[in-house]
Amino acid sequence: MKMPNLNNELPVSDDEVPGLRVPHSPRGTPPRQTSLAEVMETARSLSNLSIAHEIVVNRDFRFKQNSPTPDSLEGRVKEIVHRAFWDSLEAQLAHSPPDYSHAIKLLQEIKETLLSLLLPAHSRLRSRIEEALDMDLIRQQTEHGALDLPRVAGFVIGTMATLCAPVRDDEIRGLRELRDPAPLLREILRVLGLMKVDMVNFTVQSLRPHLLQQSVQYERAKFQEILDKQPDALDHTTAWLNRAVQEAATAPSNKGPGKTSTSPSPAILSPSAVLDQAYLSLLRWDPDCQLYPETVQMDRSRLDELKRCVDVLTLMASVLLVTSNQCGGAVFPLPGFVGKLKQVIAALLEGSHHRTSDLVGALQAVGEQVKLQVGQALREHGGAALTPEQETTLKGQISDIAQDHSPIRSVIAGRIFSFLKSFLGPPAQKSSTPLPGGLAPVGAELAEVGAAFGRIVHHNRLVFGPFYSSILKRALFPQGESETSVDSR
Repeated sequence: MKMPNLNNELPVSDDEVPGLRVPHSPRGTPPRQTSLAEVMETARSLSNLSIAHEIVVNRDFRFKQNSPTPDSLEGRVKEIVHRAFWDSLEAQLAHSPPDYSHAIKLLQEIKETLLSLLLPAHSRLRSRIEEALDMDLIRQQTEHGALDLPRVAGFVIGTMATLCAPVRDDEIRGLRELRDPAPLLREILRVLGLMKVDMVNFTVQSLRPHLLQQSVQYERAKFQEILDKQPDALDHTTAWLNRAVQEAATAPSNKGPGKTSTSPSPAILSPSAVLDQAYLSLLRWDPDCQLYPETVQMDRSRLDELKRCVDVLTLMASVLLVTSNQCGGAVFPLPGFVGKLKQVIAALLEGSHHRTSDLVGALQAVGEQVKLQVGQALREHGGAALTPEQETTLKGQISDIAQDHSPIRSVIAGRIFSFLKSFLGPPAQKSSTPLPGGLAPVGAELAEVGAAFGRIVHHNRLVFGPFYSSILKRALFPQGESETSVDSR
């Protein structure tokens, strides 16, 4: 099963749970017409916030060149325009004497790009570039027919070889083999474009340790700027936390003697319990629901991937539990049996949990494959074959997992979420939480999911804690009720 990328580093703080303090927020601001300039400014703030957040949480974050697909309208138009330009350049250079008007513009662009790749310490190389690509001198040479374009291109390629990352060495070797000036200039510009992206990514990785230290304050300040311009930017978050208050209040662990699910008592809840409930609900989120909390929107793709993993692991653990109950003593201890069975189950379940109709068919196929795998293992190790009645029961119980209220699936899901909840607490709680029964075959995968989930949640709490605090304060403290009756931890 494909697991989420876990190569994320997040800033660490002992303050996991925000205090109940109110951030600067334009509450009660009446609706007003938003100007285009404000919309554009908000869009820029969102873009900067998203990029900064991605750099912090994703160690593998890289900028890429924006290249439209060849079959798209943009791709076809770009190809036509570029082909016309380079055909024109080739025709100009084929004149006698050559026409260097377009070539000079390209050399100017090449010079500017080379200079943009230099670091402050490259003062000597900067002087060499300025001297070798003196545009006034090059224009004079073209006017007198004295421009040695291959010599200039050779200097450019040599400079590129000095500045490029090792991954571009093959590209540089390819440039040295070109002789036709028009294709050579085209390829030089293409490789320089790649080198610019390499330099940006190098800069990002160099700044990343500093961003890790400042990311919480930066992201919080940027979101506050957005909130100042868009007072409704927390509406979905408020609804999300209010639902979490009701869910946490009616959870079995929060019901004391005489309490029922119809009479929740939010006053017994702590902000930490509500936030845990809210974060866990994101792993059950309906993909068709558009009211996703604004404060976790930047992590939605990561959380959706974790939700996919949780769904598949729930089904896999349910199938393995049924198989173990039916014939586990005979085949589960066999070397490699569980691992092979997990691979088969994961392949058949991939993508099937999105629709019930797909899930029913997938689990029927899983039941058939489990029967075959168990039968083969019993034959190879001299065990007694399953009777037709046992095979029918095994396949039937696996198929029943597709039902919305399948007891086995519900129990496994509850245990998985209970285990994942431990990753939202302090490190001591994570290490002391035992793996619930029935989850041992998928324990390693669950630990990976839990670690990734915990890092996302931890960072989100640090950044948006003050905003959550003001919302929870109103939800947990009814009008006139003493705030000291609730443990803010």
